[in-house]
Amino acid sequence: MRWSDRIFGLAALALGVAYVLGARAIETPFAVDPLGPRTFPVIVGTTLALTGLWPLLVPDPEPDWPRGRALAELAGAVAILLAYTVLLEPLGFVPATVLAAALLAWRLGGSLPESALFALLCAVGLRLVFVDVLELSLPRGLLGW
Repeated sequence: MRWSDRIFGLAALALGVAYVLGARAIETPFAVDPLGPRTFPVIVGTTLALTGLWPLLVPDPEPDWPRGRALAELAGAVAILLAYTVLLEPLGFVPATVLAAALLAWRLGGSLPESALFALLCAVGLRLVFVDVLELSLPRGLLGW
């Protein structure tokens, strides 16, 4: 049996626990929404920690790791997501999300125009949900929106 699944599961579990601990350290003002700013990060961290348990408890005896082109595509997707985190603050949520989502959708097989339209609709839709519905703040960046 290979240890790769268990290492991945342990890393996911540790990251999830660290995320929950970090979220619980968020200070909240006296008068705050009943859910507060901690709720979403705690849900994400708990989900990550729980999903990390599966490969720890039930590892794949012979995992099939990607090679060649598939590995390069995965590395490209990670690079896009890392660039997204760097560009999110200076560009703002909508432009950075459009750029990252369009590139990812295109790499997943969409045509460039379809990927760009999809990305624009996703970015604007997510912005409306996060800002107008959930009343969260997102980086405004270049557009101020």
